[in-house]
Amino acid sequence: MGFPKALLPYRGESFLDRTVGMLAACCAPVIVVLGAGAEEIRAQARRPATFVLNPNYRRGQTSSMQAGLRALPAESAGVLFTLVDHPAVAPETIASLTAESEPGVLVRVPRYRGKRGHPIWFSSALAPEFLALAEDGAAREVVRRHAAETRFLDVDDAGILADIDDRDSYRALVEASR
Repeated sequence: MGFPKALLPYRGESFLDRTVGMLAACCAPVIVVLGAGAEEIRAQARRPATFVLNPNYRRGQTSSMQAGLRALPAESAGVLFTLVDHPAVAPETIASLTAESEPGVLVRVPRYRGKRGHPIWFSSALAPEFLALAEDGAAREVVRRHAAETRFLDVDDAGILADIDDRDSYRALVEASR
């Protein structure tokens, strides 16, 4: 993109601030993991959050997730994991994912018209498994191991699929929000 995605404007604020605001309505603390452009992003953040620096961000998404999990308070019951390039998620989806679920559910994944999206909620009991992943590992490995304890939540929210990875997808997101 030639610009930190976290700072892209969307509906009157940056992707980062919009995401932090949505999460803060149901989650505490909100932990933001920074890598490339960390100083610039942190300086422009307007909403309060716990900021964690991942010096190994070039190693991939797993290293960033692990950096965030290491900052997780011990008393946390669960984790809502999302990416900054999914700013169009509806607040109702966040509320559904973080609501109490039935016993034995360790993972909650939103689905829109049969397609899985973000954010994903998981029990903090799974944190050690995510932390044990190799640098080239993927979070989906842990999720797959717990398929029997996973609940899919069907939501009327196309925002869970809106992954903004290039200028065209960003332009489409902005146009759709008008």
